[in-house]
Amino acid sequence: MHPIFDRLVSLLDSHAATYRLLMHDAEGQSARVAQIRGTQPGQGAKAMLCTLKGQAERYALAVLPGDQKLDMKKLGAALGGKKAELVKAETAMALTGCRIGAIPPFVFDERIQLIVDPTLTSRYEDIAFNAGRLDASMVLATRDYLAIARPRLLDISLI
Repeated sequence: MHPIFDRLVSLLDSHAATYRLLMHDAEGQSARVAQIRGTQPGQGAKAMLCTLKGQAERYALAVLPGDQKLDMKKLGAALGGKKAELVKAETAMALTGCRIGAIPPFVFDERIQLIVDPTLTSRYEDIAFNAGRLDASMVLATRDYLAIARPRLLDISLI
């Protein structure tokens, strides 16, 4: 399998979380994967690894609904600076063990802050996300996600 996928399954099982696993064709684009999953785009947890512009060692996993766009200035302010930027693909792989598009909304590296836009966790009873692989998704009860991941909730979406 895949180490992050296995770690997610183990983590969710150890907390007796309510989730379902979906295997599907590889897809990382939010709208298309929502259609494959049979979920709404806003249920999708789009996870993007970012850093504070000019300070490559300050990382945040910014998670927002698949139908929203990330506001780099809001995220930058949350990190104590002016503007955030996406990390390079190699950095994302090194820090998360996943390719861009497959990163789940969980942090397994203490160098990364988990920041979640509250619109993700307030609109639906379940969230959906790629499970460390582009061909595997999980649909997880929102209440379980919040209890297990314990994210910092902050408005990081563009209005």
